[in-house]
Amino acid sequence: MNNLPLELFNRNSFQSLDSTEKTKLMELLAKLYDLSFIGLQSFARWGQSLTTGVFTKGERRMVFVPGDTITIGWDHFVQGLDKDNLELITEVLEEYEIEGSCEDFIKNMMLPPFSATISPMIVSEQLEEIGYLAISKDDSRLNQRDRKELANFLSSDCEGLEIVNHVRFRKEAGECKIWLYEETSLSTLKQSLQDQGLTLPSANEWAYLAGGGCRTLYAFGDNLDFNMRLHHFSGSEQEDQPFDLQEPNFFGLSIAYDPYKQELVDGQSKTTCGGDGGCNICGGLGPVVGYLTCSPHYKPQEHKSDLINGNYEFVRPIIRISKD
Repeated sequence: MNNLPLELFNRNSFQSLDSTEKTKLMELLAKLYDLSFIGLQSFARWGQSLTTGVFTKGERRMVFVPGDTITIGWDHFVQGLDKDNLELITEVLEEYEIEGSCEDFIKNMMLPPFSATISPMIVSEQLEEIGYLAISKDDSRLNQRDRKELANFLSSDCEGLEIVNHVRFRKEAGECKIWLYEETSLSTLKQSLQDQGLTLPSANEWAYLAGGGCRTLYAFGDNLDFNMRLHHFSGSEQEDQPFDLQEPNFFGLSIAYDPYKQELVDGQSKTTCGGDGGCNICGGLGPVVGYLTCSPHYKPQEHKSDLINGNYEFVRPIIRISKD
């Protein structure tokens, strides 16, 4: 037993602590879980806020997220659809001759509401790619075709080139960086994380990390805000601006911001949250229906194959805090 005062790691209790008390707890976690404690940092967004600990584990930045008991799932609007969101969903219903209201249509995609108790965690700030390994240009695994593609790329004005599920070239700061893709299974990934003292979040934990217990469709409300810069729907005039949803949320996490990027969660089979690989967007259903898959209440997607698609499936390692 590590004698952790777990009651202090619950959200309400943790938020009531002063900076000195929080720092002592974070230093304790760093010692127990072999982390480097960077310091406290405050995050605030969409009506939720938290001052919490920031850590590093190797090159990975992680944040402490306190536990809580929340409701996950969605069955009605809190705010209701605005004119723009209503029109875009109605167009989809009419085009595909889907009967029922917009609320019914969305409800069918979401989990029914239920209560879930979430343990405190230390969570990776960013999504992490799976399968792409950094290599040198002299690596023997580059075949003749790869080297020809590399030569053509270096003589071109292109900043990046990717042969899907095989190799990726990118020019950065005057250098050419190369990544080779290696196919990975879910079981291999889980073992690799376990060897590092990490694990995958559960679907319920992911919903909490993305929504913080929100009762609206998204953490930011019931409606997609078209004033935001959104992945796949922003014009070239906004290229120098950050994607709004990719910015840190109230826990300090960059999460649920791109329907093409599915996050692997722990399940009996390969399961993902936070996207559909872009199926709805690629299918022409538009931004509102496309981004429904990023809702924290969206039904987790189960997949038959154990193999991971490194272009669409990503990982967010966590450390689950317990007395064990």
